[in-house]
Amino acid sequence: MTVTDVPVDADRFRTALAQHATGVVIVTAHAEGTLVGLTATSFASVSLDPPLVSFYVDQASTTWPWLRLADHFAVNVLAGDQHDLATRFARKGLDRFAAPTRWHPGPHGTPLLEDVSAHLICVTHSTIAIGDHTLVVGLVTAAATSPARPLLYHRGRYGRFLPH
Repeated sequence: MTVTDVPVDADRFRTALAQHATGVVIVTAHAEGTLVGLTATSFASVSLDPPLVSFYVDQASTTWPWLRLADHFAVNVLAGDQHDLATRFARKGLDRFAAPTRWHPGPHGTPLLEDVSAHLICVTHSTIAIGDHTLVVGLVTAAATSPARPLLYHRGRYGRFLPH
């Protein structure tokens, strides 16, 4: 490794990544009688054939041990007015599924959040530890959409998508 190959410091890295606007999802699951969910801005499409999606979860997450036990999980693509829900599922120490969260059980008992832009039901395809996170790849087994515009995250704030 040369001097130019030294990794950038964490603060500079965070500042640079904040320039990238991204969609916001909440990944939910029902594992061993426990409802779990977390907010993710690292969601991406991986493949069309087979249909694969991915997200990253911090290995220190208290939700991850439960989520990895689930047979299925749902990716809930949040609508533009659901920033409070994104914040709720990013917090620790509260029942994320209690009111005012509105949800219903979907296929395999997977919790589906109400009024989102889309639901993707997935079965875990693979997981890979990368740095301080785990990459989770899911095989999409069902999908549903609504006309709602998505929630975006940019520079540490939530916003709505407005087309030109």
